[in-house]
Amino acid sequence: MWVNIVIPADSTHADALTEALMDQGALSASMEDAHAGTDQEQPQFGEPGMPGMPLWDQSRVIALFEAGSVTAEQISAACVAAGLPADTPYIEQAVAEQNWVQLTQSQFAPIQITDRLWIVPSWHEAPNPNAINMVLDPGMAFGTGSHPTTHLCLAWLCDHVQGGERLMDYGCGSGILAIAAAMLGAGEVSGTDIDPHALVAAEHNAAQNGVTLKLFDTQHAINGHFDVVVANILANPLTVLAPALISLARPGGLIALSGILCEQVEQVQQTYAPALDLTVSAERDGWVLLTGTRIC
Repeated sequence: MWVNIVIPADSTHADALTEALMDQGALSASMEDAHAGTDQEQPQFGEPGMPGMPLWDQSRVIALFEAGSVTAEQISAACVAAGLPADTPYIEQAVAEQNWVQLTQSQFAPIQITDRLWIVPSWHEAPNPNAINMVLDPGMAFGTGSHPTTHLCLAWLCDHVQGGERLMDYGCGSGILAIAAAMLGAGEVSGTDIDPHALVAAEHNAAQNGVTLKLFDTQHAINGHFDVVVANILANPLTVLAPALISLARPGGLIALSGILCEQVEQVQQTYAPALDLTVSAERDGWVLLTGTRIC
């Protein structure tokens, strides 16, 4: 059995209290808005690419302990170490026994991209055995198919991969776009990412789906041109990377860019002109997919 110890704290003490509770033997500790779930709840993060918000003025620090392993004296000591009064009030909540693996897995169901393509966690049966079913489990690297930008790119690949293409997934993350392209029939599929953990995840996911990818870190020189270049990153990196991404596509090659909010479309279009006349190919939940053909 486990218990949660819930202690109120302000933004100047919450971080220190979290660390102090860990020092007292907590198995985990986290912070949340004290007004979470009410109309006073404060968003913690802005849109991607925007600076983060300061910590909540009023927080709750939640520490998980084994039942019977923590005393009032330990909690008091943690509060004092964090600069709070020794008699800071707290709540002790019993945590019911649960099958945590099953509970976590239940949050991730198969995702239908199109009639042709599904993303299926390894513990699920494929809803449509006749479709292309990519096996992909949630992990550290970005890309499980649930985010609107990933969905936009996958649907576009379903419509535009005809077979035999040489394709580059720039910023490949978990490898989801590259793997989908290979399963859809692309001939030679490459992926690159700045994060070495992402490349390890992409290699594992490719093997799990029976496809082969050429994977590089972003410092690796990429030779030749590609029929299709896909990049699902964010608007600011996409503008910085414009010369590199344009150069990867052959003349007449296709480029698809996502991770772009509706209000950022013009910024990205201007950066890629005149080599590309990017147009909005699709939109989902405020995110857009820009696509075009390399002109020069």
